[in-house]
Amino acid sequence: MSDQGEPRHDRPAPSPGARGDGHGDTTPTGSPTTRPSAWQWVSTRPRAVLVTAGVLVLALLGGGAVAAGAATAPGAPSARAGSATPQPVVTVTPSATPTVDPERSVPDVLPGATRLRTCSVAGAASDARLAQFEGSVVNAETGEVLFDRNGSTAARTGSVLKTLTSAVALSVLGADARLTTRVTGDPGTGAVALVGGGDATLSATGSSVYAGAPTVADLATQVKTSLGDQPLTQITLDATYWNPADKWDPSWKRTEQTIGYHSEVTALMVDGDRANPAAQTSPRSTDPVARAGDAFRSALVAAGVVGADSATMTQGTATSGTVIAQVSSQPVGTLISQLLPTSDNTLAEMLARVSSKVSGADGSAASLTALYKSVLSSTYGLDTSSLTIVDGSGLSENDAVPSTFVARLMVQVLNREHGLGVVYDALPVSGKTGTLASRFTGSNAVARGAVHAKTGWIDTAYTLAGTIDAADGTKLTFAFYAIGPVQDNARAALDTLTTAVYSCGDALSNS
Repeated sequence: MSDQGEPRHDRPAPSPGARGDGHGDTTPTGSPTTRPSAWQWVSTRPRAVLVTAGVLVLALLGGGAVAAGAATAPGAPSARAGSATPQPVVTVTPSATPTVDPERSVPDVLPGATRLRTCSVAGAASDARLAQFEGSVVNAETGEVLFDRNGSTAARTGSVLKTLTSAVALSVLGADARLTTRVTGDPGTGAVALVGGGDATLSATGSSVYAGAPTVADLATQVKTSLGDQPLTQITLDATYWNPADKWDPSWKRTEQTIGYHSEVTALMVDGDRANPAAQTSPRSTDPVARAGDAFRSALVAAGVVGADSATMTQGTATSGTVIAQVSSQPVGTLISQLLPTSDNTLAEMLARVSSKVSGADGSAASLTALYKSVLSSTYGLDTSSLTIVDGSGLSENDAVPSTFVARLMVQVLNREHGLGVVYDALPVSGKTGTLASRFTGSNAVARGAVHAKTGWIDTAYTLAGTIDAADGTKLTFAFYAIGPVQDNARAALDTLTTAVYSCGDALSNS
């Protein structure tokens, strides 16, 4: 409000010639003037003070707003001369009512961080040299499958299957078990039997690819000690530990035998049935049992057994249970260390068949699927539902094992679980030992020494499976299959893919 037209609260004017405080008090003329104190003035005029204070408050609160309204209202009269300076206009913006977000749900357990993996090996995995490719890579520390190409599909493995055979033998037989060959016979009968127990390492000459192999000469010496000067008239060759007719699978190529990669699978033989006992690859015969018999006769003659050179020799079943001589192989753990680096097919088949017999089965090839499923499940905790095992060596195209299964078994091999350190120590090393000694060359040489793996090769597959000490320190396991009309150059393609995985390490992606 403006101060125009507002009633004024001035006090009454004093009477002429007098000075006062507004209540008519007078001072005698000529007397000294006495000014009342502030407190006296207030205390004698309480009503006036209250009224005046109220007016001042109203003026202060309302005056500014009235002045502002007058100054801004259309047609408002201008302030009269001498009025106070106009107060600044204050615009008050009301505060918005804050919006409260609805309460959000929070999970009880927050998920952990997920590793972003961007290192791809898709190009190497799609190399045409790999034909129909299947493969898996597992982080050995976490168990995570980092890379998968039809990894759950059961397929032929080639000699990679020997790692499964080794695992079964270690579980069923034990690393310290030995395979025994015996000679039985009753004194005074002139008859003895050479009884095979599945030891392919029995040596005819002592010059053998199998270090520390037992010899027929040792057997013959023991026979001489037992018989003395008694003449020998009959020698029986007993290979009936399993059915002697169950010695060759129809899916195997006979060239494996004639070239010298594999023998027939009989419970009695010498030197893996090699023509040259000192050569890893050497032609095999069509009758391993007969070859063993010939070596035994020669040893008996050399030992001085009377009548050995003319004794009748036949294949059959021993009639006596009396053991007069016996020799044993190196421990199973040592046999595994001999078969894996060189991929010895015969030795692998022997361990498979003996494991079947010791487990309570009949030692037949037909018993192997059930045996492997049972042992690999119960001992190693693996899902064996899709396995098909035709042989112990992996030579058959009808063997079928998923690559992820092999990669997961390799985790236990790497960690030396259940005695599988024997297998890890025997695996060929990239560019260093065994069947990998001449591989991982050129640009793949960066992974030399970092890959411990079993190689595999049959006419329709090249395979590789094992462990990788990756460039970033990650421990990986893997199994790669190149299946179909493959050529020798599939080996280099597998090496290149494996090296790519080595370089990626834990950054390996599945893209």
